[in-house]
Amino acid sequence: MSIQTRRERERAERERLIVTAARELAESEGWDAVTTRRLAAEIEYSQPVLYSHFKGKDAIMAAVAVEGFADLAAELREARDAAGPAQELSAVAAAYTGFAERRPALYDAMFTRSVDLPFASPEAPRALHAGFGELREALRPIAGDDDLGLLTETFWSGLHGLVTLTRAGRLPPEHRDGRLAVLVRRFLG
Repeated sequence: MSIQTRRERERAERERLIVTAARELAESEGWDAVTTRRLAAEIEYSQPVLYSHFKGKDAIMAAVAVEGFADLAAELREARDAAGPAQELSAVAAAYTGFAERRPALYDAMFTRSVDLPFASPEAPRALHAGFGELREALRPIAGDDDLGLLTETFWSGLHGLVTLTRAGRLPPEHRDGRLAVLVRRFLG
């Protein structure tokens, strides 16, 4: 192995360590607890080393969000694959809301916190396209004459609204499944 290859591998491992530490800290204590000073202490590297990988907390949060989109896409794909055609949309809706409930800080990095990622554009990272693509594929069978992209955005907005309002205490959590059933039923027509 060349020295250059080893250095690249070590750099990738440090980046992975930083992102993992940020995710774990955010999930246990919230994003306000995630600072470059705290992360440097957690991973036992100096702040300059951290800054050699990321411009700051916002860049770290963007990396966490990209990872989150990859995780979400995998969970949505698994839900779609496990469900029969008639249950696919319900399974994807439940997987989406379940993901948001299990990983609130990650969901925040992906959808509610300001991160420097290009959404809804060809320049968006592949993981963002994959997450949206799984929602789109669940809706494809029912799109009919509707624009599939717009239909997907609308369904996603409904899911995000339900998640956000429930998490904020604006909607009673005990009716989550009923709301999802209504949303899916309306989309299925």
